[in-house]
Amino acid sequence: MPARNRKALPDYGVHCVRIRPVELRLYNTFTREKQLFTPIDPDQVRMYHCGPTVYQRPHIGNYRAFLFADLLRRVLELADYNVLQIMNITDVGHLLDDADDGEDKLEVQAKKDKVDPWQVVAKVTEEFFADLELLGVKPAHAYPRASDHIPEMVELIEVLIEKEHAYRVGDNVYFDVNSFPAYGKLSGNKIDNLEAGARLEINQEKRHPADFALWKSDAKHIMKWETVFGPDGFPGWHIECSAMARKYLGDHFDIHTGGEDNVFPHHECEIAQSVCALDSPFVNLWMHTKFLQVDGGKMGKSLGNAYSLDDLKQRGFTVLDFRLLLLRGNYRSSLNFTWEALKGAAEGRINLNDFRNRLLALTDCAAADGIDLKTLDAESAVAQANFAFRAGLSDDLNTSEALAAIFHLRNTFQHGKLDASENAAALAFLHMTNSVFGFLEELSTDGLADDAIDQLIVERGEARTAKDFARADAIRDELDAAGITLEDTPDGVKWFRG
Repeated sequence: MPARNRKALPDYGVHCVRIRPVELRLYNTFTREKQLFTPIDPDQVRMYHCGPTVYQRPHIGNYRAFLFADLLRRVLELADYNVLQIMNITDVGHLLDDADDGEDKLEVQAKKDKVDPWQVVAKVTEEFFADLELLGVKPAHAYPRASDHIPEMVELIEVLIEKEHAYRVGDNVYFDVNSFPAYGKLSGNKIDNLEAGARLEINQEKRHPADFALWKSDAKHIMKWETVFGPDGFPGWHIECSAMARKYLGDHFDIHTGGEDNVFPHHECEIAQSVCALDSPFVNLWMHTKFLQVDGGKMGKSLGNAYSLDDLKQRGFTVLDFRLLLLRGNYRSSLNFTWEALKGAAEGRINLNDFRNRLLALTDCAAADGIDLKTLDAESAVAQANFAFRAGLSDDLNTSEALAAIFHLRNTFQHGKLDASENAAALAFLHMTNSVFGFLEELSTDGLADDAIDQLIVERGEARTAKDFARADAIRDELDAAGITLEDTPDGVKWFRG
């Protein structure tokens, strides 16, 4: 009888090694150095991620920051931390060019589409969540929307006015950057150098050009609320995240992430208003991802190269190919998207899926699931791969080093240097790494049953013995179409699901 393929258990990695014994060192944008990660509460990590402004469906460049947030959460959970993850949805108050004056991105898009802005919000938010599901991103524990938290924003603004960190001009409210000497420390900007021009618009209402809006009044604005500041107001972009982060994570929490474009002004302003209002350190660790470029240049909708996940599928790639491409590069390094690079990631992912399937053909998955990788002989190939994988992730999420450990073990297997006991450990290791990277496709339960495959292989052998090669080839084609890979070996025919 041919060798049976053992079906994989649906849960990858939940019983496998934890990485907390290796010190987790992460780069802090605020201090500009790697530091040992120590949560405020030993039993829980609380982190906030800047989510999308839902005026247009995010392009693949936007997803680098969201996949980084997903990676960070998975690594922390693998290290046995209980993680509380919050990602906001910006559905009002984000003006063009990240400015204090001008049109709201949502309202501009609504005019183009000739619909109500809230219809744009509903449509794009649904697209965003669908994309996250396709990418295998673990859902955050809450996705607060800015428009649902107006009272919390008004409360913070009133505190800032009372403490003389903010001032009113009519129905508008601005933060006074000169009231916070540490303003600019995150980005490296100095208040004296932040004059009108460049990213700072000229506004005669402001005491200083760098002062930023906490609340704006505009009768023409469609998305607006009546508050103590007047009848036609809406929040500034920055105050939204401070208010939502405080509600769900408290005055002081562990990690705040975003793209490199969020450093200034968005996160700089978040720090100023939160520290001044709450008399609290606000965030311990700031982490930012670099942009995803296209063919060495900027990605943008106006440039016509802001590809969506649909564009990838139309080219014959899967979203998991794209996921692996992004995770191959360190989040703080520039990453260049090309179709050739995506092809390379797809080929690498095929190899890793093939590795998994070959191990399944040789290994009892239940036995693999029971293996504690920490107890392996330190000299074994799997133990060395496990250590290298953990060491890579612990060094500021060095994903290229972690992935190299997986491919090195695959090459060891390919050269026949793993024995039967190590095959089971290798499968346990691969399932654990997949819990972090999410590169393996789920095994299909559809198609041919194991017994039917065995019977077809027997019939193929009989056809070859009878020199009925046409029938033998037809059976092989049938199995190939069902995703079954056959290997004729000196020990007989072996098969696994491809």
